[in-house]
Amino acid sequence: MNKIIAGLGVTTLIVAGTVSADTLTDVKEKGYLQCGVGQGLPGFSSPDESGHWQGIDVDVCRAVAAATLGDANKVKYTPLSAKERFTALQSGEIDILSRNTTETFTRDTALGLDFAGINYYDGQGFMVRKGLGISSAKELSGAAVCTNAGTTTEMNAADYFRSNGMDYKIVAFEKMDEVVVAYDAGRCDVFTTDRSGLAAQRSKLKEPAKHMILPETISKEPLGPVVRHGDNRWGDVVRWSLRVMKNAEEMGVTSSNVDAMRADKSNPARNRLLGTAGNMGEKLGLSNEWSYNIIKQVGNYGEAYSRNLGPTTPINLPRGINNLWTNGGIQYAAPIR
Repeated sequence: MNKIIAGLGVTTLIVAGTVSADTLTDVKEKGYLQCGVGQGLPGFSSPDESGHWQGIDVDVCRAVAAATLGDANKVKYTPLSAKERFTALQSGEIDILSRNTTETFTRDTALGLDFAGINYYDGQGFMVRKGLGISSAKELSGAAVCTNAGTTTEMNAADYFRSNGMDYKIVAFEKMDEVVVAYDAGRCDVFTTDRSGLAAQRSKLKEPAKHMILPETISKEPLGPVVRHGDNRWGDVVRWSLRVMKNAEEMGVTSSNVDAMRADKSNPARNRLLGTAGNMGEKLGLSNEWSYNIIKQVGNYGEAYSRNLGPTTPINLPRGINNLWTNGGIQYAAPIR
């Protein structure tokens, strides 16, 4: 039986034999990272034809494995529905949740979980058939709206329709693939989820070109990895693994030039990033190769974005606000010093 213990401002989920207060030690001892991912969202987390998981959320887990175990491939993936994801993390079934999950006040304070950074800034939108002749979400009064159950999208849609005095009907499904099938079959007029998700799921429709994403963005959806509350050292490892990827892009360090950059000791900030100064790894309970391993094996944030969501992919999502702050976006990582 699961038991919640609350006190001194900390909530811990206790499940006999499964949850440790030190996930880093557990991961090192078992020799792999158990990562909770989506059930198939192209660009974020989905298996390829060979069954190998890929996506920008998957790369967060690979970065953490590279940092902690020295090998980005030492990851086992657990596909989770929106309804299952938090329970899987709370119970200790997974070590980290990296599944296009929105940070909200309630999730951060009431579930015994901590968000460890934002790897994609998103917002909720609407997709419709072009044949409907609709050009704005303000024209959706009376629509049947397909979405994923157990997510922030239901509340956001309710807030939007009510604040604009429009009637609507929610048609919710537990699995995203069920939402896609229902929308494609005409069981609803509108498909709503994060705009990145709409772009990814549109590629699965029978005739993608006949569908359009409306211009309105109705919410803020900062997406990122999640860990259990109270496990501060593990939270730091996940948080700084993501920050390494962003700082590396800012400094122009890539998977292909990292060895040359590491040999060039002329830049003190870069030396700390690449583990040749400052003993930063030791401060996290890791080797000082931790950040080098992330960049060498996974790449910087820009490389991960381009590989999974960029113009050479079927998703083709412009960087937009997910550009670095130096390029007009809001991706900004605390410095390693």
